[in-house]
Amino acid sequence: MAKPIIRTRPDGTKYPITPKKGGGAKVFVAGVAIVAAVGGGTATGLGGAASVDSGAAEALPGNLAGDVADSLPGRSLKARKAEAEKSAKRGRKKETFSRFKLKQLKEAMEREGDCLLNSTGRVREYLARHRCTSLHRNLFAVGDGHGNAAVLSIARVGFPKKSDAEGCEKVEEVQGSGDIKPLGAALLGLDGVKFSGHHFQSRVDGRAMVVAETETVAGKVDPGTLDALADVSVWFPKL
Repeated sequence: MAKPIIRTRPDGTKYPITPKKGGGAKVFVAGVAIVAAVGGGTATGLGGAASVDSGAAEALPGNLAGDVADSLPGRSLKARKAEAEKSAKRGRKKETFSRFKLKQLKEAMEREGDCLLNSTGRVREYLARHRCTSLHRNLFAVGDGHGNAAVLSIARVGFPKKSDAEGCEKVEEVQGSGDIKPLGAALLGLDGVKFSGHHFQSRVDGRAMVVAETETVAGKVDPGTLDALADVSVWFPKL
């Protein structure tokens, strides 16, 4: 296992980021500058950054209703993630988010986007050499009903062959190599949100590559929960 990288939150507390695929972050490459995370923190009161957008409460008024029920009371994050993955594979968005005691607040989507226009860095270079057949992007705002919220991006890139999707994933999962651009959070009324790649997951689904990223947008959302959201969201079927 790779040696953890120690990061410091705005409140001075420290937390490790393990540089490996599947651990909730892109693989880190030595010498590559990392974009600062927007947000951090926790919905379960375990610490973290304060709201990154003072206007998020106005943009997400439904997140102050206090109406989110815990569908798995007393269960560990590991158990919640396992149940959420089952729900995601069935395409049950509402149920998936409820596994983390969250609800969907807003959604934006784009169908048949331009792959080259909506990619950067080495990912874009790869797409210039390997034609993509489709690009579908979704953006969700989810919250706990008490002011804590996160934004979730899911991008699905189709290719003529599975090997093309596998090759693109190898490039995409490396921190600093570029990205499939998430839909702008401004579509949800949330300005100034950037995806850091710290809460990231990808997988190959047939001839498609699926990428999910999450960030805090208001209050405190636990880094482990952000990682788990990304991990399970790549299992949603084509939305």
